[in-house]
Amino acid sequence: MAIITLLTDSGGSDHYAGAIKARIISINPSVTIIDISHSIMACDIAHGAYVLKSVFRDFPKGTIHLVGVNSTGNREGGYIALQLEDHFFVGADNGLLGLISDQPHQQVVQLVAQESTFPEKDILAPVAAQLGAGEPLTKVGKPIETFLKMLNRQVKATRKIIAGHVIRVDNYGNLITNINKVDFDILTKGRNYTIQVGGEKFRRIHTNYFQTEQGDCFLIFNSLGLLEIGIYKGNASELLGLQYDSPVNVTFDES
Repeated sequence: MAIITLLTDSGGSDHYAGAIKARIISINPSVTIIDISHSIMACDIAHGAYVLKSVFRDFPKGTIHLVGVNSTGNREGGYIALQLEDHFFVGADNGLLGLISDQPHQQVVQLVAQESTFPEKDILAPVAAQLGAGEPLTKVGKPIETFLKMLNRQVKATRKIIAGHVIRVDNYGNLITNINKVDFDILTKGRNYTIQVGGEKFRRIHTNYFQTEQGDCFLIFNSLGLLEIGIYKGNASELLGLQYDSPVNVTFDES
């Protein structure tokens, strides 16, 4: 049984998510539909890409991911379906799908262009349903060579410093950075370090959220292997005055 996931910025108070599901089921009632989120911030491609990148590999290979973020604002790029890391994605060619993986795509097709004020229902849902029925990509669109890709914020790493940024403020107010544990472990190798977050400096990485007292800062490498800064039972973004794209630096003592 095919799995189709939904990721949209449509919210939960209107009919949009239900209408997308209804269209899929009316075409292919055998699929299983799973909501990833309908609470992506409106038209926020970076937020949508972060959530999708964080979770799509947890689903079985062959899963179809319908992505409806900033779909109606996509003036020129049209709509695509692609295979990437043995998963299938259907969405607007607005740059979001180019941010979720560094791996080369396996194949990509341009979907038939049509006017719609609700492309998630009218364009993307039928294609997702067809893919769920086993149709190959070449049956749902015209093969193309590539699609729109954007550059993620890059980490600058030397023997003296790792310079990163906040890439997401989550629902708890925790600051998730693009500094990954692999780079940190390679460059640390027993050396002392200082992590500067706004006006605060830290010299310890925790292994769990509860290893500080209530109201104190914690720093961990989360389940995605990314450095995360938070305040135990508090809101780090508000209390530290940091937001998306704020700098976070790790400096190493001279050895």
